[in-house]
Amino acid sequence: MASSLSLRSMNHSSQLATQAQSTIRYSIVVNFILSVVKFAAGIFGNSFALIADAAESWVDFASSFLVWLGLRTAALPPDKNHPYGHGKAEPLSAMFVAVLMFSVACFIVYEAIQHIMTPHDSPHAWTIPVILAVLVTKEILYRFMKRNAKKFKSNALAAEASHQRTDSITSLAALVGIVVSLVAGEGYAAADDWASLLAAYFILQQAFKVGKTAVSELMDEAQPEEIVNEIRDTALHVKGVIKINACFVRKMGFEWFVDIHIGLNGNQSVYEGHDIAHKVVDRIKEKFPQVYDVLTHIEPHEDKDPIS
Repeated sequence: MASSLSLRSMNHSSQLATQAQSTIRYSIVVNFILSVVKFAAGIFGNSFALIADAAESWVDFASSFLVWLGLRTAALPPDKNHPYGHGKAEPLSAMFVAVLMFSVACFIVYEAIQHIMTPHDSPHAWTIPVILAVLVTKEILYRFMKRNAKKFKSNALAAEASHQRTDSITSLAALVGIVVSLVAGEGYAAADDWASLLAAYFILQQAFKVGKTAVSELMDEAQPEEIVNEIRDTALHVKGVIKINACFVRKMGFEWFVDIHIGLNGNQSVYEGHDIAHKVVDRIKEKFPQVYDVLTHIEPHEDKDPIS
């Protein structure tokens, strides 16, 4: 029974990872196309905001590839050197995304300041419909990835979705800058560059948010209290369990690992206690398919009337 539940948990996680990889492949293709379009429009349309936006899309493309590698690695089964699986690859890829976002924000700030200090012509008007088309595409991609991040409970996909949103903000800032520089006329060409600085601020915000989430998982931060309480309640209703003395749940990639201390009648034999512990493991895995492993610790309890 325990073996079949472990196999089901492994298959469940593998299926989630495969579906998540499919999601990220769409992102890779879309970001590559958008980066080329925005870079060409920025060069020929004389808009640094669009060039900076293209740089952000290049980072999107690179980060999407990193996330895909992370998800692919996380889906690998446990082996001799990695008995707990490869789930850490998923938040690790999210961490790389955060670093890339921070790097591109610094690049945009540096280049924008250089452009502000150097007089230049205003962008061309035809760049506006280009940005509008980009904004619509990025919003669709963001919603698609955000929905799947929740569905597959993937921090890497959530990080990538956040990255798509910051790219949309960058494009929106570029749009505002171009419109202001065109409407206000001579002397306001730098509005395009100031818009890039605003975009960099939002990118930095998202970089820290994504990085914090990734670090939390890499550091085995406890799962939300409601999840822990549900698992405690599930174990407590196994016949023979008197009390739950402690319960810890951590997330690794798509899987949860549970450590639980169960109080049993101290007068029972080791065989009986072992049997109850196995029932606790089976019950938890049955109710929570994402749980890959449950480590039970048996503690004697003076109460002789267990909850049935």
